Amino acid sequence: MTTTVRAADAAHFLSLVPRLLGFAPSRSLVVVPFAGSRSLGAMRVDLPTGALGDLDSAAATIVGMVCRIPDADALTAIAYAPESAADGLPAVPVLAAVSRAADVCGVRVVDLLTVATDGWGSHLDASCPAGGRPLSEIERAAARDGDPGPAIDRDHTSGAELPRRSAAERRVVGGALRSLETALAVLCGIPRVGGGRRRTRDTGAEAGSGVDPAALEAACELDDPPRLFERVLDGDPAELDPLVVALLAWCFSRPSLRDVALVQWATDAGRGDDALDAQRRWEEGEEYPERLGRIMWGDGDRPDPERLLAALAVVREVAALAPRRLRPGPLALSAWLAWALGRSSHAASYAERALEIDPDHGLAEILLSFAQIGHLPDWAFHQRGPVR
Repeated sequence: MTTTVRAADAAHFLSLVPRLLGFAPSRSLVVVPFAGSRSLGAMRVDLPTGALGDLDSAAATIVGMVCRIPDADALTAIAYAPESAADGLPAVPVLAAVSRAADVCGVRVVDLLTVATDGWGSHLDASCPAGGRPLSEIERAAARDGDPGPAIDRDHTSGAELPRRSAAERRVVGGALRSLETALAVLCGIPRVGGGRRRTRDTGAEAGSGVDPAALEAACELDDPPRLFERVLDGDPAELDPLVVALLAWCFSRPSLRDVALVQWATDAGRGDDALDAQRRWEEGEEYPERLGRIMWGDGDRPDPERLLAALAVVREVAALAPRRLRPGPLALSAWLAWALGRSSHAASYAERALEIDPDHGLAEILLSFAQIGHLPDWAFHQRGPVR
């Protein structure tokens, strides 16, 4: 989405930044790229600190992101600092580093601003008071706009919390998963994730002598995983049947099926079928098609964000209800979907939680490293929207 910023002054512009991002930034460096006078969304990183070389490296990274955006030729940088402006505007070194990096890249600097705990100001405004301007000027500018628009999150990490589900709801899904694993052991000889065969507490007999017919029916959905992955995008994830949640948790614990879902949700059901066939061929020794692999690495056409959001809602629901031993799969997939949407802070949060349970989880490790180095999918630079 293209947002045209018509700021009567810098205070008005700053009142619009949270709307561009969708949250109220803090301890952040926010860069708003422009094509002429038209804003092209906004990007946020943690406020860089450290020695001059560290600041220059961080500034070069974020200005490099601006340079990857088609038509971007200018930027405004805003430091949201946790310090007072009483002794002068904070964050001078980091904004100076941004200015140097922009100059090297031939990107015009529109403004360099700091919002401190008790004041704000422009580093390019010679008339700015030593202690900054009152924050109330930004608040009044926001009030003058009338309709505040959609509610914004309190900070860049808001919204990454999993849905709150009761212990009773999780026990129901846990029971459904045990029934499903028993059915799969009977039908296909597939052992449960995280251990060998289960035995009943009373007799020590192998579970499976009595198989839940509903679990058998659910297990049969694995004949066509893309059909399952497509079906769950419709409707309210909170109303998914516990056996479906269990089946999805089981699928997401297996990288081959998880990657099929990933490719499918980033594209369409047909590509899901392609990914499943490619996975089977890869297991037989063939090369995995580059055109599908590129999707997983964030290259190619930009996915439909509404489709990704629907998938993320489903996967978050599964992560909230899955037993701990299967939770890393849906958490890592949540991280990929958040990363694909340009929400690196959310991606890092999901990945960290997956790694707390399984320190060797490959996808979670990759997504956390992407977030830490500021690597974004290529399609993030071909949209008009926030990157956080």
